[in-house]
Amino acid sequence: MRTARLGSSVITIVLSLFAIVSFFPLYVTVLNSFKTEKEMFSSILSLPSTLQIENYSQALQKTQLLSSLGNTVIVSVLGIAGILLFAAMAGYKLSRTPGKLSNFIFFLFIASMLVPFHSIMIPLVKTTKTLSLQGSIYGLAVIYIGLGVNMAIFLFHGFVKSIPRELEESASMDGCGQFRTFTTIILPLLLPITVTVGILKFLWIWNDFLLPLLMIQDTNDYTLILSTNKLFGEYTKEWSLILAALVLTAIPVVIIYAIFQKFIVAGIAEGAVKG
Repeated sequence: MRTARLGSSVITIVLSLFAIVSFFPLYVTVLNSFKTEKEMFSSILSLPSTLQIENYSQALQKTQLLSSLGNTVIVSVLGIAGILLFAAMAGYKLSRTPGKLSNFIFFLFIASMLVPFHSIMIPLVKTTKTLSLQGSIYGLAVIYIGLGVNMAIFLFHGFVKSIPRELEESASMDGCGQFRTFTTIILPLLLPITVTVGILKFLWIWNDFLLPLLMIQDTNDYTLILSTNKLFGEYTKEWSLILAALVLTAIPVVIIYAIFQKFIVAGIAEGAVKG
């Protein structure tokens, strides 16, 4: 009993230390976003003498965050919708039609997860220029769909295996075709993994910097992360405004992740283990 309590205490202390280390950058960012440049460079850990609320208003104006927010929402909604649609159908079909061809296609999706993005940047840029996808937030959403379906298919494929085949057999006996069976019976049962994949891809798209930087040139089409990059000048960097902009950008992500955290953990566990 004493050994078990000691082990539990050690685990609690270790996890608390990890939590402090993880929370510290967020604390420093929020704290210094309310300081002047002079106060921030004198001590990043000291409390501000007065709260510089104007840092946030200036960040909104200089980065056009409201306009960028609309662009980010459009890209995120279109990208997530496309990923969920194609991944759910592909994962279901590959799981329910076992065979060499299905296994080979599934292997290709899994293998593509191991390819670093940096190794395909140049071919991707050339391909998007050929397909006229570059320079458009809608083209950017299409690219996110193509790059994001592999992991989603892996999770859907594993989750479908947990659904009894008897449900589909009963639907078939009642005259339901495969498409109707999928949309009316299987798709509602995929809600847990659908929420999980949706949140994971939302976090990815919302926080991504490199792909929008490669694909978007017009400042009117900038996403939130790209707009924040405007504050990094060639010779000057307005750190107080940068931190304020980063806080504004991170607020939606933190809220959504906090609300749906339990779905993310449960969905990944079920989709990966049963796969």
